Amino acid sequence: MTPDDAYQWLTEHSLETAYLKSMGRVLGWDQRTHIPAKGHPHRHNQFALLAKWIHVRATDPRMGEGLARVEASDLVLDPMAVAAVNVREWRRDYDRAVKIPQDLAVALAKATAEGETAWERTRPSSDWETFKPFLATVVALKREEAQALGYAAEPYDALLDDFEPGETAAALAPLLGELRVSLLRVLAAVQGSARQPQGEVVRRHFPVDAQNRFARLAAQSIGYDFAGGRLDLTAHPFSTDIGPGDVRITTRFDEHYFCPAFFGVLHETGHALYDQGLPVAHWGTPRGDTVSLGIHESQSRLWENLVGRSLGFWRFFYKRAQEVFPVLQDVPLNTFHFAVNEVKPSLIRTEADEVTYNLHILLRFELERALMNGDLEVKDLPGAFNDKMRAYLGLTPPGPGQGVMQDIHWSAGLFGYFPTYTLGNLYAAQFYATAEAELGPLEEGFAGGDFAPMLTWLRDKIHSQGHRLWARPLVREVTGEELTPRYLVRYLQRKFGALYDFPADGLYSVCHKFLPVAGS
Repeated sequence: MTPDDAYQWLTEHSLETAYLKSMGRVLGWDQRTHIPAKGHPHRHNQFALLAKWIHVRATDPRMGEGLARVEASDLVLDPMAVAAVNVREWRRDYDRAVKIPQDLAVALAKATAEGETAWERTRPSSDWETFKPFLATVVALKREEAQALGYAAEPYDALLDDFEPGETAAALAPLLGELRVSLLRVLAAVQGSARQPQGEVVRRHFPVDAQNRFARLAAQSIGYDFAGGRLDLTAHPFSTDIGPGDVRITTRFDEHYFCPAFFGVLHETGHALYDQGLPVAHWGTPRGDTVSLGIHESQSRLWENLVGRSLGFWRFFYKRAQEVFPVLQDVPLNTFHFAVNEVKPSLIRTEADEVTYNLHILLRFELERALMNGDLEVKDLPGAFNDKMRAYLGLTPPGPGQGVMQDIHWSAGLFGYFPTYTLGNLYAAQFYATAEAELGPLEEGFAGGDFAPMLTWLRDKIHSQGHRLWARPLVREVTGEELTPRYLVRYLQRKFGALYDFPADGLYSVCHKFLPVAGS
């Protein structure tokens, strides 16, 4: 077999595997949106069989043979060529896959499907004791997976690397600790301010049908293609890329609180815009895939926060909001804008403000790192979660449903996922600052309903690039700098300094000079 023939075989093999994974995403979407209650056990078995088929394909010895043949050829001389990028990522995936026994892959697929179902059933009643054995099974299997994959420093790294290639806990910890110091400084300034928002204006009655219409309008306005997607209800919002022309988003509504559903839709729309902007010609191969979960989160957080919570955005949308929601007709624009940017420690991560959100992520990072490294057991997780909530946010969850059970991620086996949210915030702020440096101030365009320059810039710099680069090299290429917390901290200080009327200048340097970094 020639290198060209080997590469052709690898491409076809990758495409067929991608179709199987796409089928799995359809099943996953259905399980979390429309499946009848009695259908879950059968769905779990479907996931297990799919996992078996995918694992067989991922570990096919012919992949190793084909990769070796191509890697020794001129096809990979240019590391940024399409073939070289695909081969690099196929090799990475193959080397990881062959370390996972098939029975472990199948057991994980079934346990996580069962875990998600158990979570959906037990979270509303905070039934930790019923949920605990399902989570314990998932944790045991994920520990086994980490050992099978291997690691240089600690088991958690093996799982983190699946979501953010090349990252390690040791590299993230000081970055998150540095950010924590700055966030606490901003939070203290906010809490010490005499100027506070009228939060009740976003906690009036907002009919669900009206919220749905308005959220759809906003998603479409910033670029989401509803001809290639849809918006549905779910217990925990998510976006899923079924394939070209089919990228779906979900949300959940609270008729007495405007923010969760609306900003949740913007968040998931950001994810979907990334998937809708990937190069279709390379679908099914790494060159047509996303970079990492952190880069994915940068897109959702950018549209949700830097765009969606900006004054420019609401200068365009607010009159429409008042038409859709008569309850807002007596609320001035600036009052509403301040309310949707209220900074207040809260129990639920998905409803957290921009300042405290990353504190939620930090505590989860520390807990799941301890779980995977064997320093914490599942039975002790609720107490450990509550301790960190008190330490970081000054709050104690009234029960597991608003505490350790509030997120679906651990039941789904997504250990190593949470840090990507904070990485996404860091990437987003750095990308947005670069876009403004190149395009000029963006908010005036938002105020006129012009979101195309932002989306076009992201399409060019990030979406169309597929998996050509890993996350940190992509940040260097796009922004000309290494990843730094500076842009996110500066953005938060300036924005909330203006809203809460405190001086932002010097906070970053002061907090780094006088406050210790976590873990030091």
